[in-house]
Amino acid sequence: MKAIESVAPLRLQEEYDNSGLQVGLPEAEVRRVLVTLDITEQVIGEAADKDCQMVVSHHPLIFRPLRQIADLTWQQRCVSLAIRKGIALYSAHTNLDNARGGVNFEIAERLALKDVDFLQKKPGEDAGSGIIGSFESPVPVSELLSRFKEIFGLDCLSYSRTDKESISRIAVCGGAGAFLIPQAKAAGADCFLTGEIHYHDFFENDGLLLCSIGHYESEQFTQELLIKLLVAALPELTVFKAAKNPAVLYK
Repeated sequence: MKAIESVAPLRLQEEYDNSGLQVGLPEAEVRRVLVTLDITEQVIGEAADKDCQMVVSHHPLIFRPLRQIADLTWQQRCVSLAIRKGIALYSAHTNLDNARGGVNFEIAERLALKDVDFLQKKPGEDAGSGIIGSFESPVPVSELLSRFKEIFGLDCLSYSRTDKESISRIAVCGGAGAFLIPQAKAAGADCFLTGEIHYHDFFENDGLLLCSIGHYESEQFTQELLIKLLVAALPELTVFKAAKNPAVLYK
């Protein structure tokens, strides 16, 4: 927990969030960890099969309060299963989104962006929502869309019409980032890449190239980011990446 929070302290999470330890005791010993984007029964089963004492996820399992621990929902079943298997559950969500070197910086690295900084800074913190950066040289729009498909493993993506022939400056927010479209425009971005964009946002883009690639697809590299973080801080730890994300059936 300290290793993760040294990079993404819990104070950086949004008020609505529930990052941190969700199930388990802080003093429990951990030797093997499974890293995933989402916690499901299948993921906890995989962790048990690999003799892991902890699952670290990006998305919190317990996001809204649970009124009971039974078998009525998949969240309840996951909590019950984790307790019975003795597996701790920990999530680094918007604190990792907002951290320097966090989720969006990992995406920026995959896109080979230069001069990367926060799109919307948190007051009093070296942290914020989204990032903005530049390509080393302008990229033609058609080439950029093909590049997105290759980097993120996409069969298709949604994008808006634009009169721009090439893209130099791009804003990025993993997950549901449509709330940052005004900030992307104000920062002079030519393109805004995120996981989810509302239907009507595509009509009001003012020439900004909007690209929606899917929530999971935009945040998939978070798993590698968490693995790198844990391995660097705790070399004695055995860390696995979940075999697949069961929340996305076709992956």
